[in-house]
Amino acid sequence: MGKIKFSTVPFKGTKEQEDQLYAVIERLKNEKGALMPILQHAQEIYGYLPIEVQKMIADKLDISLEDVFGVSTFYSQFNLSPKGEYKVAVCLGTACYVKGSGDIFSKLETELGITNGQCTPDGKFSLDATRCIGCCGLAPVLTVNEDVYGKIVPDDIAGILAKYK
Repeated sequence: MGKIKFSTVPFKGTKEQEDQLYAVIERLKNEKGALMPILQHAQEIYGYLPIEVQKMIADKLDISLEDVFGVSTFYSQFNLSPKGEYKVAVCLGTACYVKGSGDIFSKLETELGITNGQCTPDGKFSLDATRCIGCCGLAPVLTVNEDVYGKIVPDDIAGILAKYK
């Protein structure tokens, strides 16, 4: 299992979000297997599952934070860090990787100062490694939100990021 990457962005939950979460917990807490749907709703409410939210869930369900954290980190559908305004994703599928996407990913880590699954402290960019996105003819490929960039090299990264700064 890979190293767990915690958020580099301070938690900024609101009272309204907390009220929504507590309403979901109250509605689901007596159902068998309630933790999974509660975590799913919590991620919809907050956009990710920071440790502060996991602690609220653990307290309200009267279970250990370790149990909540274990489920949050086991399933890939859950994010422990928020996603940025600009979601940068690099395909590390076979076709892209053979054509240099690993170097592109490394360049992005350096340029953004974050690694896979993290968000820049200003909330502007998040970085994710992905598997095949179906653009093998354009390998190597990266996306920024819905924008697709193909046949790129590490020297293209600064110019691509500049469009979003």
